[in-house]
Amino acid sequence: MNLKYALRGLLLLATLALPLAADEGMWLFNAFPKDRVKEKYSFEVTDAFLAHLRLSSMRIGGGSGSFVSPHGLIFTNHHVASDCISKVSSAQHDYMKNGFYAAAARDELSCPDLEANVLVALEEVTAKVKADSPAKRAAAIARIETECMQKTANHCEVVKLFAGERYDLYQYKQYTDLRLVFAPEFGIAFFGGNTDNFEYPRYDLDIAFLRAYENGRPADTPNYLVWSDGGVKENELVFVAGNPGTTSRFATPTQLSFYRDTQLPFTISRLNARINALREFSATSEENRRAAERTLFGFWNNWKSSAGKYLGLKDDRLMARKSNLDRRLRKAVEADTSLGAEAGKVWDQVGAAYKTWAPNEKAYEVLERPHAMGSSLFRIARMLVRWHEERAKPNDQRVAEYRDSGRKSMELALFSPAPIDDGLEIVLLTQYLEELKALGDKEAPVKAILQSATPAQAAETIVRGTRLKSVAERKRLAGDKAELAKSGDPMIHLAQLLDPPVRKIRKKYEETIETLEASAVDKIAQYRFKVLGAGQYPDATFTPRIAFGAIKGYRDKTEAPLPFATTFGGMYHRAGKEPYILPARWADGKSQLDLVVPFDFVSTCDITGGDSGSPTVNQKGEIVGIVFDGNIESLPLTYLYSDEQARAVHVASQGIVEALRKLYKTPELLRELGQGGERLPSAAAHLEGFSEYSGDFAAMLFYPVPK
Repeated sequence: MNLKYALRGLLLLATLALPLAADEGMWLFNAFPKDRVKEKYSFEVTDAFLAHLRLSSMRIGGGSGSFVSPHGLIFTNHHVASDCISKVSSAQHDYMKNGFYAAAARDELSCPDLEANVLVALEEVTAKVKADSPAKRAAAIARIETECMQKTANHCEVVKLFAGERYDLYQYKQYTDLRLVFAPEFGIAFFGGNTDNFEYPRYDLDIAFLRAYENGRPADTPNYLVWSDGGVKENELVFVAGNPGTTSRFATPTQLSFYRDTQLPFTISRLNARINALREFSATSEENRRAAERTLFGFWNNWKSSAGKYLGLKDDRLMARKSNLDRRLRKAVEADTSLGAEAGKVWDQVGAAYKTWAPNEKAYEVLERPHAMGSSLFRIARMLVRWHEERAKPNDQRVAEYRDSGRKSMELALFSPAPIDDGLEIVLLTQYLEELKALGDKEAPVKAILQSATPAQAAETIVRGTRLKSVAERKRLAGDKAELAKSGDPMIHLAQLLDPPVRKIRKKYEETIETLEASAVDKIAQYRFKVLGAGQYPDATFTPRIAFGAIKGYRDKTEAPLPFATTFGGMYHRAGKEPYILPARWADGKSQLDLVVPFDFVSTCDITGGDSGSPTVNQKGEIVGIVFDGNIESLPLTYLYSDEQARAVHVASQGIVEALRKLYKTPELLRELGQGGERLPSAAAHLEGFSEYSGDFAAMLFYPVPK
C-alpha cells in the first residue's frame, strides 16, 4: 500500500473521530486515561493507586471480587458466590434460604470448585505474537503462555486487544481453596425478585464474604482494600475494578442486526423454556426448590439481560447512531482510492458472511455453544471426551482451555465434589434432548440418541444410569482413554454421539465467522484503532479493567427524579407481598436499624456482565460499595455507552455495616473489616516484624487455625 495514500486516509479518519462520552470506558490498567479524570474531576490517578487496586481485586467465578483484609478475606456478591452457597447447602442446612456465618475459621465451609484469580503482572507481547505469520499466532501464544507458567508458576494468559493490534500477557495468582465466611438470606440478597431485577430503586444486600486459603491456612494478602469510614456520598468520584464480560462496541451494523434478528431471539427462547420447566420442577417440593434455586436464578438473570440487549437493538436511535458512525468510517476510508478499494471489500465480506451463517446459528448454539444449558453431568461428559481428544494434540494446537496453562482450572471443574441432583439433571437434559429432536437427524443423530423414547424418558435413563456423579469415576476415565472408550456410560455415550456433528458445525463456524473475525472484522476494528489510538479502550474480554464515574441519580422515562441512593426506610415501605417478603430477621429487626442509612446507590461507571462483585472505591482507594447490577437502561451498553439514564447499581458500604452490626451480629467479621472499634493494622504494619511467620500470624489473629 502506498504510504502517502495510507497516511492521507488516516488523517481524514482522524478528523471524524468522535469524543468519548464523559465517563465512558472499560480501561486497561496499563492504559488508564489519567488526564481525562484529572480534567473532569480534578483528581490525579497515580500508578500506585492503579497498582494497589489491581492487586487487591480479582476475577472470581463468573464475576469479580476483592480482598478486604490482609488475611485472605474476599468481598463479592451473593449471586457470584451463590454456586458455592448452594453446593455447601443441604436439606438440613439451606444456607441459600437462611444465610450463613462462620465466626471462626473452623466453621468456614469449603467451596467445591470456585477459584479466584488476581492479576499480579502484565506486559505487552505484541511483537512476540506477531513475529511469525498470522497462521502461527496460536502457536506463538501457546508458547508464550507455557514459558510464563514454567517460569513463574502463575496462570498465564495472552489477551488479544484492539482486534489483534495489541497482545498483552497477563499473569494471575490463582486461589483454588476458597471457603464461605458469610452470606445473607437469598430473600434479602435478591429482594424484589425478578420484578426488580435490572430496575432501580433497589433494596438488595447482594453481598458475600469468602476466604482464600493456601496450604491449609488463611492466605496472606498484603494488598487489600480498606473499608471507608465515611461511606458513599452524592456526586463523589468512584472507581470500579472488575472483569467486564464480552462487549460489542466495535461491531458493525451487520453484526448487530444478526444479534437482534437471529442470535438473541433464539437465546431468549431457550432460556424461557428452561425457566418454565424449572418453575414447574421447583413447585413440586421444597427440596426441588432448593436444588433448582441457583440454576433458576442464573437463567432468569441471563433471560432479562438478553431481553434488555434485544430491546436495545430494537431501538432505532441506537442503531441509527451505530450505523452513522460506521458509515462515516467507511466513507472516510473509501475517500482514498488505494485504501478504500480494499476497505469496501472488507465491509462487504462481513455482510455476506453473516448472511451465509445465520441459518446455521440455531444448530451451532444447540450443539456447541452453550449446548446443554445448566446440566453439570453433560458438561462433565463433554469435558472428558474432549480432554483426551485435545491432550493428544501438541499444546499449541489445542483449544485454549485445554492447554497446559489452563489445566489447573480445568481439573478443578472436572473433579469438583459438588453434589449433583438427579431430578434437576433430568429436567435440564430433557430440555436439551427436546432441542436436539427439533434440529432433526440432518443436524444430529436423534434416532440413535432417543432410540424410540421421548426426550423425558431418554433423559431419565441417561441420568439414572450414568456414573459421572462419582469423582473417582471421573478421575479414572480422565486417566485412561481406553477406559473412556469402553465405559458404556450413557452420558459419555451421548457426548460421543454428538461429537461428529459438533465438529462439523464448529468447523463451519470457524471457516465462516472465526476466519472472518480474524480478517475482515478485525481489519475494520484496526482502522478505528489506528485513527483513535491510545485514547480508546478495547472491547471487554472478561479480563481486569477499571472504570470511573460519579455517584448520581437520574430521571426515568417518565421524567421522575430517582435519588442517588435508597435507604432501609424505603425498603420497609416497599415490603409486603411477593416478591417483597422480607426474611424474618429483617421483618423483626426494623426497630434496630437506622432507616436513613444508604442501602443501594447508582453511578455512571461503565459496566457490563462480569462486573458483578467489583469493588467500588473512592479517591482514597477505600471501599464505599460493591457493584451488583445495572439498571435496564444499562443493558444496551454492550453495544454503545450512554450516561443519560444508564446506571451501575451498587450496595452501599454503610448499609452493609449497619446490617452486619445490628441484624447479623458479626463482631468478628466487622473487626476484620476495621469496623468493630479499632481498625486492623495496615498491610505494611501487618507484615513488619512478622515476615518469617506471616502465615501463622494471619491465621491466628482472629481466625484459629483448623485442627
